[in-house]
Amino acid sequence: MSDTSSTIHASAVLIGAKAVLIRGASGTGKSKLSWELLQAAERGVLPFARLVVDDRALVEACGGRLLVRPAPTLSGLIEIYGLGIRHLPFEPVATVGLVVDLAAPDADRMPPDAAEKTVISGISLPRLSVAAGMAALPLVLAYVRTMPGND
Repeated sequence: MSDTSSTIHASAVLIGAKAVLIRGASGTGKSKLSWELLQAAERGVLPFARLVVDDRALVEACGGRLLVRPAPTLSGLIEIYGLGIRHLPFEPVATVGLVVDLAAPDADRMPPDAAEKTVISGISLPRLSVAAGMAALPLVLAYVRTMPGND
């Protein structure tokens, strides 16, 4: 990691070639959404998904992309509600392709264009805002399935 990296409160799951970076305050469902994405891949709803990090992510701008890695002490660990901490196979680094903000105060039925982007470490990324109490998995699946090139 370079000196331009930072640690953020987030989880990330690699879906295909790009990672979904999941942000939100404690208790908003970052680990739950990560687990649901992994389960969706096991059921064949997604072609591939693998944990990158749960809870504390290291992010770094590199070559116009945002890379995400697990904090060394959390590599391969995920909290599953009711079961505790579990160890899973994980990717040591991934390129972020989508940011999901859970319990986002600006979540809207028809989001304005400005809400569909965010900037992290100087990198502009697509953003999906999910309202508090709303199921995030169907929105993420719809986003992933309707992206150009995913026909």
